[in-house]
Formats: sequence, C-alpha cells, structure tokens
Amino acid sequence: MKSCLYECEVMHARFSPRRHRFAYRIFLFALDLDELPDLPRRIGLFGYNRRHLYALHERDFLPVDEPRHPAGATASPSHPAATGGLKARVATYLRYHGIDLADGSVLLVTLPRIAGYLFNPVSFYFCRDRDGRPLGAIAEVTNTFREMKPFFVPADPADAARGVFRLRVPKQFYVSPYSDVDVAFDFHLHLPGDQLAIRIDDYVGEERTLTSTLAGPRRALTTGRLAWFTLKYPLLTLRVISLIHWHALLLWAKRVPWFAKAARAADQRDLYRPHSSLKPAPLPSAPSAL
Repeated sequence: MKSCLYECEVMHARFSPRRHRFAYRIFLFALDLDELPDLPRRIGLFGYNRRHLYALHERDFLPVDEPRHPAGATASPSHPAATGGLKARVATYLRYHGIDLADGSVLLVTLPRIAGYLFNPVSFYFCRDRDGRPLGAIAEVTNTFREMKPFFVPADPADAARGVFRLRVPKQFYVSPYSDVDVAFDFHLHLPGDQLAIRIDDYVGEERTLTSTLAGPRRALTTGRLAWFTLKYPLLTLRVISLIHWHALLLWAKRVPWFAKAARAADQRDLYRPHSSLKPAPLPSAPSAL
C-alpha cells in the first residue's frame, strides 16, 4: 500500500518585526488517491466520503470546479470536473499548468476530518507520472476563514530527479493577521519517501521574515498505528486551530503589527470559498415613491 502516515514536527520561526518561535508534534496522512475507495476495508477508524473517527471527504479538497474570487479572474479550470472526483480535479488543475497527469499517481499529504472537525493550514499533492517521475506538486493553503488557495509548485529543474519542487510567488491571500497579503511564499518541497521534508518561507522583498518546516519519518498506515496515534495526538485538528489562536495572542502581546482582512480585500485573489469580507456590499435599494 502506498498510503502511509508521517509523524512530524511542525516548527514556525518569525524573524521580523519580533522574534517568535514554537514547535509541536503531529501526524499526517499521506493518501494515494487511487487507494481511497479501498482504505476503509483495510484500515479501521477511517472513512471515505462518510462519517468515521477519521474521514476524508473529497469535497473538502481542491474545489477547482467552484467559482473563484474575484469573479472573472483567469481560472485554473474553465469547466467543472464533473466526474472522477478529487483526482479528476487535480488533473484539471495540472492541465491548466501544462502538466498531463494521464495514468500517473497523486499522493495527498493532509489531515482528514477528525471526529467530524476539519482544519488544514496546508495540504500537499505530490504528482508523478506512470513511471514514478515527479510531475509537480500543489500546495493548498487554507486560512481560519475557511478560504482556500492552491499554488502549483513545479519540479526544480536543477533537482527534478530527486523530486524537489520550488516556487516563490506573492501569496495575494490572507493567511495571518500578522502577515500582509503581498508577502511572498517560498515553497521548498521534497517528494515524500522514508522522510517528509517541507519548508515554506515568507519574504518581504529579499528579507526572510518567517520560516515554517514540516519534517518527520514515514509510519505504516495500519489500524493499530492509527489507534495509537489517536491516543498520542488526541483531537489533532482542534489542537492545531487552538495553537494558531494561542500564538496569535502571544504575537499581539509582543505588539507585532496587525493587518485587518477587509483592509486589502482587492489584493486577495484567485481563492476559493471567499469569506463575506471579500464579497461586495449590496447596492442600496432605490427609495420608494410611495
């Protein structure tokens, strides 16, 4: 089975305008999309498109068949991916970026719903051709407003054979009140194997202001291992969202400058499931003649 787990340490280190660092341990699922229908039969505690303690619902991921914000922006797909589910949406997104997935594979590194609750700061799709050669990766970033924005991360021409993917791009997305929307993301991803190794840096111009890493060893995806991780990392998605808010409070206490989401609504682009703060206010109704 290609699907597995990764037991990881997440680390965030802020360098400017105030120093702040924290780390915590989690585990992530790495799911081969072709194996999803068969996983509930093989793995206890896991459900596919149905409720369970751990449940992956395809509708929770990569909604490229939905309208994007702002309306009229150059969309990644021009038509909905009507059949084939999540893998078909991945293929649609890749085609827009000049990549033909054909009979290739997709490994999704993520957290599913846990006890019905879903929150993923970022999910990763690692795409390979039928011979196992890396084609590209997708980093799907989600903020606490439940907005989602995917970034296509191409294979690094200088290191493509080892499965290294690189991209630096303005995010144009509200991720944190302590990071402006025009900060650049610098993705540095490695194709998962015995180890998971991911780094995402924030840049303001040429100054690196923040680094985030995700690293840890591969673990077999078995019912026993999943049961043990349930005890070791209880209600993990709730813990992740709680830590995000706790450290936001600590940054506020350190007087790190704060940015309101609505302040730069026009600069938040190419995202899905926009929050109401990005939707234009309704026009006032004409006064009645009566």
